[in-house]
Amino acid sequence: MQPKSNIVHLPVYQPGKPIEDVKRELGLTEVIKLASNENPFGCSELAKAAAIKELDQVHLYPDGGSVELGAELARALGVNTDQLIFGTGSSDIILMLARAFLAPGDETIMADETFSQYKHNAEVENARIIEVPLKEGKHDLPAMLAKITERTKIVWVCNPNNPTGTIVTKPELSAFLSQVPKHVLVVLDEAYCEFVVDPEYPDGLELLSEHRNLVLLRTFSKIYGLSSMRIGYGVGHPDVIRFINQVREPFNTSRMAQAAAKAAIGDKAFVERCRQENAAGIAYLSDRFEKLGLPYFPAHGNFILVDVKRPSTEVFDALLRKGIITRPRWTYYPTYIRVSIGTQEQNEKFIAALEQVLQESAVHG
Repeated sequence: MQPKSNIVHLPVYQPGKPIEDVKRELGLTEVIKLASNENPFGCSELAKAAAIKELDQVHLYPDGGSVELGAELARALGVNTDQLIFGTGSSDIILMLARAFLAPGDETIMADETFSQYKHNAEVENARIIEVPLKEGKHDLPAMLAKITERTKIVWVCNPNNPTGTIVTKPELSAFLSQVPKHVLVVLDEAYCEFVVDPEYPDGLELLSEHRNLVLLRTFSKIYGLSSMRIGYGVGHPDVIRFINQVREPFNTSRMAQAAAKAAIGDKAFVERCRQENAAGIAYLSDRFEKLGLPYFPAHGNFILVDVKRPSTEVFDALLRKGIITRPRWTYYPTYIRVSIGTQEQNEKFIAALEQVLQESAVHG
């Protein structure tokens, strides 16, 4: 049996190394995972209770249209329910977008170091991928605009960008969108938007009414702390959402996920606390990196990409042996590791371990 020729050499997505694996492999009792941009503060107690309550209905299919969740989210965002689509994380919406809009030979534009699933799903659909280099870690929107042709179907903009954590500002994004041809879909991935405190950061929701060719991606995996529930959503013009819905798998989100997400929306105090704690964590790590003389990109999500001035895999392995899981192997930043913001205690333990690793490396180097 032979698969499609264009998928044979595709890499399989590599998530952050699981805590259980590290404990077993290295014989450690304490492991801190700062690799997958998860919320170290867990999730809302309201969301947890709502999910547990749904266990009594586990024998029934979920609401295939996520009607109750959609109504609650639409009220919270100030949009109509026909502007929303749900998936098993925003990565599922990325898959649906590629399936709905990309045919073999179509062109799609993205940054050269950004969330890998844009490229992966475009490759599955045998589209032609145009990668535009980041400029000081940021999306180079004018350069991306210059690459648009009649064959361009989708432009992907991750804001904040994963893995660099940088943002494009509201004026930059507005100027870009005003020049993108109407036949081109712009996908604005705002998975980390709730963490951003910079006043220059654009709210994609404010731009939707002006641009019918704009789709937002958001998720309950990050600040809401529902990563294992696998639920995210897209927001766009009803016509675009209808096209995406036509390729959505039936019952693609669970009863527990829908209930937890619905409850999470209402717990604004939890979200605000997580935003403040995350901002404090960014400030702490940034200060420590500066004291260590390590360059880093300004962080706006819940992670920092820092230059450890050594091959990232070496530092990753050394940190792993000390029970700290980070994320190495960035194509255009081979000496950088991405570290998620943890609790203050976790952040301090990471810095202590990093200092030891760097000292040991200097001695042996």
